[in-house]
Amino acid sequence: MSERGAVRQRIIDAAAALLQSQGREAVTTRAVSAAAGVQPPTIYRLFTDMHGLLSAVASAGFDTYLAGKQSQSLTDDPLEDLRTGWDTHVRFGLEHPAYYLLMYGEPDPGRRSVAAERARQWLRMLVERVAAAGRLAVSIETGVGMVHAVGTGVTFNLIGTPPEERDLDLSRRLREATINAITGAAAPSNGRDYPQRAAGLKAVLDDAAELLTPGERALLNELLDRLADARPRP
Repeated sequence: MSERGAVRQRIIDAAAALLQSQGREAVTTRAVSAAAGVQPPTIYRLFTDMHGLLSAVASAGFDTYLAGKQSQSLTDDPLEDLRTGWDTHVRFGLEHPAYYLLMYGEPDPGRRSVAAERARQWLRMLVERVAAAGRLAVSIETGVGMVHAVGTGVTFNLIGTPPEERDLDLSRRLREATINAITGAAAPSNGRDYPQRAAGLKAVLDDAAELLTPGERALLNELLDRLADARPRP
């Protein structure tokens, strides 16, 4: 690592340590520069401003989060793997609340960091495996959006609740409700399972990529998403 890179990492580590031990308000230019042993202008030279530094700290937090995600061994049961991914997400938030609030609580409207996109792609992979097994009753994008929205919501709720008052079973109940919603398990069976079939077909289209033109593929993707998100009549 170059000297510039070493100084940059030292500043990130100092800011992360302050974030973890004292919270977001403690991460100031003066405190970080003192902890890292640099002059305040060095922070601005390397990160432009404190927002740039906090973005770098958030990316470091995402790396820790993704390390936990990607150490997860996949099984033959995609729904169980999705449950494990959910539990890993919530556990990270409770173990690293300051990181979690920085990573998810201060979004840049309309944009995701590189690390956030990597985390979303991991979730998408888990949902795609559910679809490939023919068990997803909504489009893949809808499934990813629902799991992400509910998972982050319950994590924020638990972080904001005093530890002695937390109902950790809340996460499990919402996890199961969300999985039931995206798989159609909560609805009575009426033999009309075309949402699952449509989502499953889209998940394996790459295996037949050479059979379709780009235009045909785009049209089929649109039609399959529409079918996957449709609600069969009773």
